[in-house]
Amino acid sequence: MLSKMHESSVEQQTYIIYNSDMKNFRFLSSGLIAAVMSLHAFSFVFAQNDYGFAGDGKTLNTINFQRAIDECSANGGGIVSVPAGKYVTGSLTLKKGVTLHLEKGAFITGSKNFNDYPEPQGRKALIFAEFADDIGITGEGVVDGNGTAWVFERDPRDGGRPMLICFYDCKNVTVTGIKMKNAGHWTFRLGRCDGVTVRNVHCEAHANWNNDGFDIESRNVHIADCVLDTGDDAICFKSPDADYVVENCIVENCEIASTCNFIKFGTASRGGFRNIKVRDCVLHKCSRSVCYSWEQMLPGVTNTITGISGIALEVVDGGFMDNIHISDIVMADVQTPIFIRLGRRNVSEKSWLKDIIIENISAASESLIASSITGVPGLRVENVKIHNVFLQLKGGGKTFDTNMDVPEMEKNYPENRMFGVMLPANGFYVRHADNIQFSNIKIQTTHTTDDRHVYVADDVTNLEIKNNIIQTPSSGKSVVFLRSCKKVRLIQNKLCLEPMDTNCDGNLLDSEDTPESEVEVQKYFTNIRWRG
Repeated sequence: MLSKMHESSVEQQTYIIYNSDMKNFRFLSSGLIAAVMSLHAFSFVFAQNDYGFAGDGKTLNTINFQRAIDECSANGGGIVSVPAGKYVTGSLTLKKGVTLHLEKGAFITGSKNFNDYPEPQGRKALIFAEFADDIGITGEGVVDGNGTAWVFERDPRDGGRPMLICFYDCKNVTVTGIKMKNAGHWTFRLGRCDGVTVRNVHCEAHANWNNDGFDIESRNVHIADCVLDTGDDAICFKSPDADYVVENCIVENCEIASTCNFIKFGTASRGGFRNIKVRDCVLHKCSRSVCYSWEQMLPGVTNTITGISGIALEVVDGGFMDNIHISDIVMADVQTPIFIRLGRRNVSEKSWLKDIIIENISAASESLIASSITGVPGLRVENVKIHNVFLQLKGGGKTFDTNMDVPEMEKNYPENRMFGVMLPANGFYVRHADNIQFSNIKIQTTHTTDDRHVYVADDVTNLEIKNNIIQTPSSGKSVVFLRSCKKVRLIQNKLCLEPMDTNCDGNLLDSEDTPESEVEVQKYFTNIRWRG
């Protein structure tokens, strides 16, 4: 039941929400009422004074919190409101129709006792929900998993470390305003949910191994205006269920920091990914790195903290991916800007990866590992358009690196360094692919020169490189190297000896096992060498 206390403007109105017997009332701002009423046709408020929540940072509140949640749901749904304070708790299960509202200064803090998380691995979380519709977590408070506690440092196979928040098979989920931090495992898992809004959430994940940010296996998801600072993959779409398709998702206007992959699809890819957009995001290195020191782990990297891949699209478990659109991304501190992989970690001849658009990208790389688009024999990547991209490459590749034999690695874990610490190209390496287009691409080195080809294509049909401005290899090697390719078009490209040079010069093309009749070159004043 709702009572309005003032007749002034909406911003100044104060409301009371109370249950039918006029008990358990609490004064709430009109802003909170608006947020809650968007979730529920009517609302009750179940608050600290009603259930004895102890915000002293010591008392275990699991039983009292769960009782408030259960009774709130049983009464038709509403708000469990948490005032300022530090509330220690074990696993909580959010129920149908309940919004957990954390007021400013409220901290939900995970217990350090492993026994306070009784669920098995995969379900173990500080806040859990399953088959619970119309649920939410809102406010300006903090959910802190206390994931650095010594008990969570054990091997993850020994009972499993708890995730921070995990929702399975829920509909109409809203998470807004809160801060998530210090998960023992993944931070925020959305499994087979439908209709999810995540907005203005701050995620900080540097407490432990596997500290992903948002792991999304759901449909009709909208994530916007969030800040993620993670020690593992930041935004990660997963598809572990062969009978479930992750689809109709939008991620936009987020700041994403990581020491692993920034925007990732996979690795779990048994089902599929379809109709997903990621746009208007800024990517950069995270604030600290607990688990990785990349300058010690990867030759060519000189910074301790870098991300692995800015955009990683991976299908390796027999699933599929199509109609993915990633646009308007600015990335820095990344080893490899774009990594696209169709593989056979788990065998399936029906797997596919196609219809990908990546456009309006600016990236500064920090390693010798080029961007890549690779399938495997019998599984070919199809229909990829990369448009309007500016790549600032670190440089440093040597002439002998162009002769490297790139292994297939059909069953290996997909990662930018799966083929080695570098590739024979510094810009893009493409293999086992059809209908690949690079248009309006500007590629230059920033730290030092590079002797390698800019593009290497191996077993590619219908390759178009158009309107590129490319800094030529310092070795005199060709900009483009083709091996066993068909229907190649090189159109209106400009080769520059130095970054931003306006003079065209350099060797455009070299090939092996590619007939001259298969290549169309337009508007070039350069030498073309043919071999084989």
